[in-house]
Amino acid sequence: MEVATRRVHILGATTNPTGQWVAQQARNLMMDLGRSVSQFRFLIRDRDTKYTAGFDEVFTNEGIEIVRTPPRAPRANAYAERWVRTVRRECLDRILIYNPRHLLATLNEHVRHYNEHRPHQGREQRPPALDLSPALVTDPATVRVRRRHVLNGLINEYSQAA
Repeated sequence: MEVATRRVHILGATTNPTGQWVAQQARNLMMDLGRSVSQFRFLIRDRDTKYTAGFDEVFTNEGIEIVRTPPRAPRANAYAERWVRTVRRECLDRILIYNPRHLLATLNEHVRHYNEHRPHQGREQRPPALDLSPALVTDPATVRVRRRHVLNGLINEYSQAA
C-alpha cells in the first residue's frame, strides 16, 4: 500500500509463502511500478522470517530504505493493518474462496474498486486513483445515476450517467 495515496497493489497469493517467493513478488512489483518507483523512499515491513535479505535487496537496489516495525506493534503499520481489516470486512468474510486463483481474481476486483471508486476520508472522499482537485457541484435533482455491480453484486458502485 502506498501511504500517501492509499493505492493498494496485489502481488500474488500462495498457501505457503517462502522467502524466495516473496522476493520474486517484490521484483514483480518493481517491474510493474517502472519509472514511478523513484517516488518511494521507504518500505515499512514487519519482522516475519519470509522477508529475507533477498527481499530487502530488491528495494535497497532502487534506493528505498527498509524500515522494520517493532516486535508486537500492529499500530506501527496501521495503514496496512487497516486495509487488511477493510478487505476482510467488505469482501473476504462474505465470499467462499475456492483456491488461490479464485482468491487473486476476487482480490484484484476488490482492489480495482478500492483504488478507483471507493471514497477515502483521508483523501477528501476521493479514491486513490483520482487527484485531489475540487469535486463538481451539481443539482442532485437533475443528475442521472448509473449503478455497476462489483463482485457479483456484493458491492455497488454509483457514478453519474452521461
